[in-house]
Amino acid sequence: MFTGIIENLAKIISIKKSKSNLDITLSSSLTSEFKIDQSISHNGICLTVINIDGNNYTVTAIEETINKTTINSWKKGDFVNLERAMKLGDRLDGHMIQGHIDQIGTCVDVTTKDGSWEYAIQYEKSENLTVEKGSIAVNGVSLTVIDSKTNSFKVAIIPYTYEHTNFKTLRKGDLINLEFDILGKYLYKMSKNYLS
Repeated sequence: MFTGIIENLAKIISIKKSKSNLDITLSSSLTSEFKIDQSISHNGICLTVINIDGNNYTVTAIEETINKTTINSWKKGDFVNLERAMKLGDRLDGHMIQGHIDQIGTCVDVTTKDGSWEYAIQYEKSENLTVEKGSIAVNGVSLTVIDSKTNSFKVAIIPYTYEHTNFKTLRKGDLINLEFDILGKYLYKMSKNYLS
């Protein structure tokens, strides 16, 4: 379980095919604190550390993960948002995030405001939904929804988040990982089952 408060950025060093999987090696200033078999959120995707070598570490993405996330668009030199799993007893500064991507979205516009940035995000119509002032995880970052529509929404980014996540490299047309609010997903499913 994660909170969507990004701790660090990791740089992709290499991506290697391993049967139907991808072994992704990254470098982070937090690597010395990692351990084998640890679950870490990478752009919102929960991946397990399988090897550590100095400042570099490796995670494996299986076919299911590759097909349902933006991993296929990752390349050497890209930076991804990192968050280690939350500890029991810690403050929940963001919102509850599982690290299981629901859908891939597309950044359709970036607007620079006076001291902030607004990102418009679109996704294919599905059962996933957002609500005004509700929570959403975008590339693993816990954010508040604004301008909620059927298959689009916007988020506003403060300077700290912009500087400490890969939002500063996000451009119009880029693909992003979306995890919708877990409470909303359960409520939607329960009400749908009840009404049917």
